[in-house]
Amino acid sequence: MLKRTFLNTLMASTMIAGMGVQAIAEVPFDGPTSGPTAAEGQSIVVLAADLKNGGILGVTNGVEEAAGIIGWEVRVLDGAGSIQGRTAAIGQALALQPDGIIINGFDAVEQQAALEAVVAAGIPMVSWHSGPKIGCDAPGGIFANVSTDAMQVSEVAAEWALADGGDNVGVVIFTDSTYQIAIDKADRIRETIEAGGGTVLEYVDTPIADTSTRMGPLTTNLLQKYGASWTHSLAINDLYFDFMGPSLASAGIPGDGAPLAGSAGDGSEAAFQRIRSAQYQAITVAEPLNLQGWQLIDELNRAVQGEDCSGYVTAPALVTQEGLAMMGDSNQFDPDSPYREAYAAIWGK
Repeated sequence: MLKRTFLNTLMASTMIAGMGVQAIAEVPFDGPTSGPTAAEGQSIVVLAADLKNGGILGVTNGVEEAAGIIGWEVRVLDGAGSIQGRTAAIGQALALQPDGIIINGFDAVEQQAALEAVVAAGIPMVSWHSGPKIGCDAPGGIFANVSTDAMQVSEVAAEWALADGGDNVGVVIFTDSTYQIAIDKADRIRETIEAGGGTVLEYVDTPIADTSTRMGPLTTNLLQKYGASWTHSLAINDLYFDFMGPSLASAGIPGDGAPLAGSAGDGSEAAFQRIRSAQYQAITVAEPLNLQGWQLIDELNRAVQGEDCSGYVTAPALVTQEGLAMMGDSNQFDPDSPYREAYAAIWGK
């Protein structure tokens, strides 16, 4: 069951090598092959939930790269990790009267009232991780919500912990109830661990935006509470592990010691660096962030021209130290497929 799940969730451009991911020869792009040519002279706004989040930053970089090819002007507004900041960014975007808006990394339900104003203004919206519904016609007037299958990502992370820990898996799960998708992912992690015979020691709800101040004390308290029975940490994204290391080191735990950390998304550069150097993170289930940025531009190009969304859903990859050793120096999961050329061809560029 474990091997089947891993094989089904790896990108076509990767293969499993033990418990790692190994790049192989370039494979065809598995996304759309047709669509509208580029709408000319578009000006768009990216509403980033928090640019300190590596996943959001990676997607933003992909959007900017793709916009340079399609010939659009991009303005990035940073919500800076707060609900109020994101509300203010939406208001600023409306004042700019853009041709389209990209919601990057926050729940549409959280900003329902503000987004209703965007819909009323007739501005097309696409999103990355705006809620549990993936693909076309997402809630909140969103044309397309770009993401991997979040439940699949959660299962892969949980099954890694079960395979790694054997009969004595004791897991602490970190999530953020501000986001419905984060709750859904954490619930699936818990279900998978318990179905596999593991133990969920604690389900920790702590805001992603506050990880820099909360994770140190939380880690120390959890170590005192559970000791050696805490074998694995699983979080709904990598950001939680950006701030655990010092507390673990202070407790005398080496970088490759328990509790081993695994993330159910997004595959940030910082996470890759930690995994590569065996410093307080063992795996991440990475999304093709740059590719997803290109997809967002393509979906928005379809939206502004009244075309159907593509329905394309990217696949994640399990990233481990063994796999990274075979992938060179890259600190990003960027599929070895000609997606840039494929999208440029669709756009007539």
